[in-house]
Amino acid sequence: MFGQIVIGPPGSGKTTYCRGMSEFLKRIGREVVVVNLDPANDQLPYKCDLDISDLVTLSDVMDSLKLGPNGGLIYCMEYLEKNLDWFQNELKQFRDKYILFDFPGQVELYTHHNSVKNIVSQLQKWDYRLVSVHLVDSHYCSDSSKFISVLLTSLTTMMQIELPHVNVLSKCDLIEKYGKLAFNLDFYTDVLDLNYLLEHLKDDPAFKRYKKLNTALIEIIEEYSLVSFVPLNVQEKESMLRVMNTVDKANGYMFGNLEERNIQSMLSCAVGAEFEYEKIKLVQEKYIDNTTSVTMETQME
Repeated sequence: MFGQIVIGPPGSGKTTYCRGMSEFLKRIGREVVVVNLDPANDQLPYKCDLDISDLVTLSDVMDSLKLGPNGGLIYCMEYLEKNLDWFQNELKQFRDKYILFDFPGQVELYTHHNSVKNIVSQLQKWDYRLVSVHLVDSHYCSDSSKFISVLLTSLTTMMQIELPHVNVLSKCDLIEKYGKLAFNLDFYTDVLDLNYLLEHLKDDPAFKRYKKLNTALIEIIEEYSLVSFVPLNVQEKESMLRVMNTVDKANGYMFGNLEERNIQSMLSCAVGAEFEYEKIKLVQEKYIDNTTSVTMETQME
């Protein structure tokens, strides 16, 4: 049995991704179900085949235990961990289906709290072949200091969850809303020499106070050399196909002839259309800070 655990910070587009990816997979003939494991998500835009709210909800926990939203979410995941028999029994009806697990967005759940890690570990023991899809909003690319933080969070999540891992840079179609990028988009997706970020921020008074800290963080990220991103525009089927192929490669899923024919048919309907990455390149050329890019290229020479 194959599936994805969809994780990422609040607002990164996890629920939208689950809706878009489930629709995309169904169109190519893959039998897919969506499992909502976010107890705070009470307005789902997709057909939910299994909902954690049948077991516990965040609002009930906050009311009965007088907890805030963060403490409530942690309690809900711990409660699910203690009720894995219920979870296993509910999942039995979806044997041989491809499953998208829509997890909550609290970062602490994936960086140092163990409940999600333990739940995922149990899923593997039940013979699920999983890959974690970690979504990050593309607007962080427009703020170099925040991007460093995102990289460290992504690295920590990868090490904590201990699954094949795909980082996705979501909402790339909206990247123009946040202004010019300091470097080409592939600098952020491929996570190239991060010392250029420090150079870019050298005149920022607030950043100077934390230069040593950020230098140390960059050294840690580059030492592991594990973080990279796949750009995603959920509205574009070519972009969805790229993410799907990356995820399938990560967990060893092999699609059959029917899926392959459906993919070819779907793409043939867009003859003459630019491949999505080329569209993204046009966006970056329009909104990039050319001065910084020229400086970077000159230094590389």
